[in-house]
Amino acid sequence: MHIRLINPNTTASMTAAMGQAAQQQATAGTTVSASQPDAGPVSIESHFDEAISAVGVAEEVLKGEREGEIDAYIVACFGDPGLLAARELTRAPVIGIAEAAFHLATLVSTRFSIVTTLGRTGIIAEHLLQQYGFSHHCRRIRAAEIPVLDLEHHPEAAFTRIVEECCRARDEDGIGAIVLGCGGMANLTQEISREVGLPVIEGVTAALKLAESLVSLGLHTSKHGDLDYPRPKTFTGKFSGLSDLALPLKS
Repeated sequence: MHIRLINPNTTASMTAAMGQAAQQQATAGTTVSASQPDAGPVSIESHFDEAISAVGVAEEVLKGEREGEIDAYIVACFGDPGLLAARELTRAPVIGIAEAAFHLATLVSTRFSIVTTLGRTGIIAEHLLQQYGFSHHCRRIRAAEIPVLDLEHHPEAAFTRIVEECCRARDEDGIGAIVLGCGGMANLTQEISREVGLPVIEGVTAALKLAESLVSLGLHTSKHGDLDYPRPKTFTGKFSGLSDLALPLKS
């Protein structure tokens, strides 16, 4: 089984770290390869960042389809940028890490809180909870108020802030589990869980396990209805290379 993890931002060290975290949890025989767009934001912390990164996600899925050997894709940003567009481009399962984390959190608790990086991104998580039908499971969206790249540049200080916010969530929110709201936290789950004493779910490994399950069960992205391949049409300007794109790119 070959699963492609797509980091929607362009920070190579974060791409490598998330790929390693996924590979460590993969079943024997599963290969995880990690990629990122050639251009885009170095971190995703706003609606604008997400809009730009969604194009990069689609381009990475098309690259994977041209390779012809990818069994499933993971969109490894907690905003799940470009997720539905990515699903249109392939029959392979495409899993967003936020949606995956929400699903798994509800299997081990009745209520959870999200601890993310910056408070301004909380509305993005709120929109996803509503879209995916998990709003009534989530007690609160909390922020450690750290920039995403602090997870790379100042890991000890970032870890301390995240743990502090997780402890407040445990003590104040009436929850049974915590969802970490950033793919860059993928390698912190076990340490945070030990500190907090609650199940802690992060989306990279959650998405990996869901992707493995879907592939093992022979389930693919439905091509009946809105997730069917996009109709070929003319694109202009910088997107002219997408004109009359004939999908699927592999049989």
